[in-house]
This record gives sequence, structure tokens and C-alpha cells, in this order.
Amino acid sequence: QVQLVESGGGLVQAGGSLRLSCAASGGALSGNAMGWHRQAPGNQRELVATITSGGRTNYADSVKGRFAISRDNAKRSVYLQMNSLKPEDTAVYYCNADVYGIGGLRNYWGQGTQVTVSS
Repeated sequence: QVQLVESGGGLVQAGGSLRLSCAASGGALSGNAMGWHRQAPGNQRELVATITSGGRTNYADSVKGRFAISRDNAKRSVYLQMNSLKPEDTAVYYCNADVYGIGGLRNYWGQGTQVTVSS
């Protein structure tokens, strides 16, 4: 069974840093882009960053220059380094990836990890 498991969330003061990790199990990553999204209470889920298998990255304007996405294809993992965190970064963060499982290629979401930034 394919799973994406996130870790690394928590409570941090404004200006601090956190590193999120997401590991895929039960299947093989496709060559498609992997991404991080977030959802704050009362808001829609929004794209934070994506990275292709070749390492090309894309960021939401609100996190450019503060967040960095990376991936390790051998470890079937994607990471999000978050620096200079702001209270408005508070949200549940989800990773997203296309994974080859028993049933073929499907899009998967992780269970989410809470990030809370205090002012």
C-alpha cells in the first residue's frame, strides 16, 4: 500500500526555521514533480513549492527566498526547508506526489503535518 508520510512540523517562534520531510513507501516515485501544499483554517489548500525529478523548482510568491524544496530520488523523499518563518505560515502542510503502486500510477497526498508559528 502506497503511503506518503510527513514529519518535521511543530511550534516555532517567528523568524525561526523548520524542515519538513516526506517519504514515500510501498511504491516508486514517478518522474513527475513532487510538491508541498498547505492549508490554514478557513482557507483553501494552496501550493507552496514543487520540484521536478531533474531538480527544477517553483515557489509561491509568499515563500520565495525563505523556503527551499529538495528531493532525494534514491530515498523516495522530498523536503521543505522553511526559514524566516512568519505567523502567516501557520498551516497544515501536505506533500503530494505521483507514485507507482500495485494499481499503477496514482496521485497521493500525505496525512499532513501541523506547522505553527507564534508571533
